[in-house]
Amino acid sequence: MKPFWKHVPDEMERHILAKAQRSAYLFLIASLFLWTMYESIQVYLRHTRPNLLPCLLLTGAALVQSFSQLILTRSAVKDDSDSCETAPLARLIVLSCAAAGVLAAAVAAVVLLAVRP
Repeated sequence: MKPFWKHVPDEMERHILAKAQRSAYLFLIASLFLWTMYESIQVYLRHTRPNLLPCLLLTGAALVQSFSQLILTRSAVKDDSDSCETAPLARLIVLSCAAAGVLAAAVAAVVLLAVRP
């Protein structure tokens, strides 16, 4: 009997796993979006300090998904001469700028929230 970590899933198991991961990802995105909206409403109505954690997690999840999709697409079609997906330079630049913006916003938020008036 093989150990469970050496199990190679067949096509049906991979399809089921992909659907399960998609459902989990959609649940994660919906939950983080609702949490972000709740926190935004609380800040607006009660004038409390903003909790940036759900927004940063939501943005981080979207960036990780985008970068992963870009890398997997590039590796899947790198030897295909008919594909134009081998050089999505504009998308890579936009995603890098978005990641840098999120990092800068996170650092600024930590600095600004740590300073007490």
